[in-house]
Amino acid sequence: MGRKRKTGQLTPLELEIMKVLWDTGPATVQTVQERLAGEPRLAYTTVQTMLNVLHRKGKVKRALKSRAYEYEPVLSREKATSAAVRDILNRLFGGSAESLVMSLVESRHLTREKLARLSRLVETSQAPREPGKDEPGKGREASHGND
Repeated sequence: MGRKRKTGQLTPLELEIMKVLWDTGPATVQTVQERLAGEPRLAYTTVQTMLNVLHRKGKVKRALKSRAYEYEPVLSREKATSAAVRDILNRLFGGSAESLVMSLVESRHLTREKLARLSRLVETSQAPREPGKDEPGKGREASHGND
């Protein structure tokens, strides 16, 4: 059974298509189809449909070049990554970044070198605000800059 995603979330196939566009820049349906990994190869019409869905969602823009549309990402890789991390953080870790990092440490996905680098990053960065502890009169969005 499929479940409806929040408007901002990309499906796995949409994400793969966006990765192609982020890597190649403007591309036709054929170019995207050729660069998508995996077997069996997706049908041209499947890729075309998915690009049209992404266009309707405002994630890509398109321009007619000769006789074919070229699609270009509107959604940046950084914003997509940030949204995906926020989604995982909220759905799996109750919004706790500490729990996420502890899970990575406990599952040994972080080497000693990466832990040391992360520790240095935490020490040198400005401490993030706790959720719900924003300055009075300012919404959560204001504390995150240009999300």
